[in-house]
Amino acid sequence: MPLWVQRASNISLIARFHTSKSLPLYGPEAIWFTKVVCLLCFHHSQSLDVFTSDYFRQNLDPHIAFNVIHHINTNLHNPRLAFNFFKHTRVNLNLIHCIGTFNLLLRSLCQTGFHDSATLVFKYMKADGVLLDSSILEIVVLALANAGKFGIAKEVLISQTELGSEEGSSVVRPFVHNSLLSLLMKRNQVDEAVDFFQNHILRSERLFPDTCTFNIVIRGLCRVGGVDKAFEFFNDMGSFDCFPDLVTYNTLINGLCGVGQVDRARGLLRSLELHDGYSPDVVTYTSVISGYCKLGRMDDAVNLMDEMITYGIFPNMVTFNILINGFGKIGDMFSAQNMYQRMCAFGCPLDVVTFTSLIDGYCRTGELDQGLRLWDEMNTRNLWPNLYTFSVLIGALSRENRLNEARELLRQLILRDDIVPQPFVYNPVLDGFCKAGNLDEANVIAAEMESKGCCHDKFTFTILILGHCMKGRMLEAMAIYDKMMSLGCVPDDITVSCLTSCLLKAGMAKEAYKIRLISPKDLNSDLSSSKQSVPFRTRLDIPVAV
Repeated sequence: MPLWVQRASNISLIARFHTSKSLPLYGPEAIWFTKVVCLLCFHHSQSLDVFTSDYFRQNLDPHIAFNVIHHINTNLHNPRLAFNFFKHTRVNLNLIHCIGTFNLLLRSLCQTGFHDSATLVFKYMKADGVLLDSSILEIVVLALANAGKFGIAKEVLISQTELGSEEGSSVVRPFVHNSLLSLLMKRNQVDEAVDFFQNHILRSERLFPDTCTFNIVIRGLCRVGGVDKAFEFFNDMGSFDCFPDLVTYNTLINGLCGVGQVDRARGLLRSLELHDGYSPDVVTYTSVISGYCKLGRMDDAVNLMDEMITYGIFPNMVTFNILINGFGKIGDMFSAQNMYQRMCAFGCPLDVVTFTSLIDGYCRTGELDQGLRLWDEMNTRNLWPNLYTFSVLIGALSRENRLNEARELLRQLILRDDIVPQPFVYNPVLDGFCKAGNLDEANVIAAEMESKGCCHDKFTFTILILGHCMKGRMLEAMAIYDKMMSLGCVPDDITVSCLTSCLLKAGMAKEAYKIRLISPKDLNSDLSSSKQSVPFRTRLDIPVAV
């Protein structure tokens, strides 16, 4: 038996019975003792009570504990056991660990996804008044934030900056709090991000914002319509030695257009045109052009594009698509076609959005056949139609009662593995077949929806219920209604009124009365109070051009 194993056995006995005297552990003895502790950890990993003795309490010091934890974590690749040893010695032996142990454990636990254990290590560290190394601080904060544990991530950053201000430690890089803010914004936790930015970053002695920090907050606020609050931070940038850049201006201009304040956005664009440091780019102009198009102010949109060109800034594919879509929305297909020709003359590539915008415009003006010709041209150009392209043509064909053609497009859509169908694409065809009295085909389409993972929404159920009622198939209508209710899809007053009316005409007063007992308002209240998850989606408004 190797000598060190015999010594391990001996030290285990000593640990159990030795309570009055400790060994001087220096040099080789300390190395030997460290190996023995590691061996005991390995063999007693399920319970570390072997270390609960005065012997270990007297001989385990922070340096030896660090070596043990380092060996278990690095050589044995067992961060969980390393953490358990740390916790056991901290709680049962009252051992105050060194900063190296905290840094090592926090890095390892975060990298391996043991975020709850890392949080506990941090709380012990905070209680001991130990300050994280700046590099470890970044790893911990970002790992916790990426795991969605924003509360503890902010607590780590705030507490360490408070300790650091007292001890004169180094300043935390903006990259850390910028990443945290960005993650909060991506998770739609805008209020939390703004509060953290305003009450901690701007007031901290060690968290210094930069232009990127302000841009993240401004972009998040503009995305949710908080443009006025975004301008407050924009006006405060100079107080923190930060200066707006082109990204700042583009974000604010786009935000203003998003809330319909296009003239205010145009004014900001003019001030940017006069700025000596930098000039607006195609993104800046396109944002304002898009704002004009959404308001139907097409003359202003075209004039601004012409002005952009005079400044030597050429429109791109997105700019032209937005203008074509804008003209299509107001039914001016002559101007839309002219813009299409200009797009070709500028050498901009045509994409599915270009053709979808044109098809949508022609369908709106009743020129469905022209839209179908563009559909064929897309195929010759090897441009694959997207969900909205299908939706536009299927809806237009259904309204024209060309149900067989709409059904054929629906079959083509079902064959596309890259598109997840949505109810608003199916509903017009369902409605058409139900009104035509072809309930068998409508039921087949409804079954196809479910097979493709497309959940019926309120409109789908209503179409099917009323279709079966009109044909006198009341039992099937009731079964569809029951399914709607069981899945948590709340009917509206029209659905309930029509169904009960048809039931009464069919002599089914008892069934009509049962439906009337529970109003849609009561159902909505029950679902809200229980926060029930409804696996149905209402009609989506998918933009043709972004």
